[in-house]
Amino acid sequence: MNFDYSEEQQLLADSVRRFLDREYDFEARKKIVSGRGWSEQVWAKLAELGLTGLPLPAEHGGFGGGAVDLMGVMEAFGEALVVEPFLPTVMAARLVARAGSEAQKRALLPAVAEGRLRLAFAASPKGNVVGAPAAGKLVVREADALFLVDAAEVKMQPYRTLDNMLAAEIDASGLKSERLSGDTGILVEEAVDFATALACAEAVGVMKSACDATLEYLKTRKQFGVPIGTFQALQHRIVDMFISCEQARSMACLACSKVDSSVDRAERARAVSAAKIKVSDAARHVSQESVQLHGGMGMSEELKVSHSFRRLTVLARQFGDADHHLERFATL
Repeated sequence: MNFDYSEEQQLLADSVRRFLDREYDFEARKKIVSGRGWSEQVWAKLAELGLTGLPLPAEHGGFGGGAVDLMGVMEAFGEALVVEPFLPTVMAARLVARAGSEAQKRALLPAVAEGRLRLAFAASPKGNVVGAPAAGKLVVREADALFLVDAAEVKMQPYRTLDNMLAAEIDASGLKSERLSGDTGILVEEAVDFATALACAEAVGVMKSACDATLEYLKTRKQFGVPIGTFQALQHRIVDMFISCEQARSMACLACSKVDSSVDRAERARAVSAAKIKVSDAARHVSQESVQLHGGMGMSEELKVSHSFRRLTVLARQFGDADHHLERFATL
């Protein structure tokens, strides 16, 4: 399997990285997190770059891209620890694209592609939903049906997650809403697998950032008059971190590829679960090592690596932790 990006995919990822390096450094991110929790200006730029429309059908203002096309983007988001609700919007929009009527698609998908609308998916009428406070509409699963609900009508108690993402405890019970069509179980399973593969790609980006920051620290932090990176025991540990990151990247590539190309639900599910197992293990390894090799300051608010630790902790459990996916893989 070829794990290299195409020229177009690499150019897009590079464009996203340049924008994030220029306007979304760690200090800029801290201002966003301490304020509203997401930035309308950043969201508008993401739409301008074509990211909000990339995975949507061309006939509704998108570009018809898949998970592989978004891999480099998600890695870049992971490196910068982007808090804007991109993945929740993409996941919910994918459900609308597959289960919505033509009228619903025309009403919602162009607005998503243009950056005028954000969405979120709720697995039940009551529960916790990442991205809900910034969403204009929610796709809500209730029993064996999917509904479109105006977010303004939903009772919400917003809060911040461990990794500073916006979320809310919602209650959408009894609201009048538009129903989506199709086999709900199959549609939701496919959307969750798609989102899980992208979460794996994002985790790879966070791990890369943590590895790079730790390597730089080992090169500059001195003990006994020499950089601690010259100590062989620490060299072995940083090498193991990079190996874990690369193994996780390979599995994320496989998962994204299978999500896009596989017509066999079981084959797709096996690849996604296998990737999530490996990525969760690598996330734990890299996040813990990065903090330990930074010493006590590794958990301070001032260092990006502590925020990387939190993001990796959440990503390792998002859409099911390693135990869940081990069980799922075994049943398949």
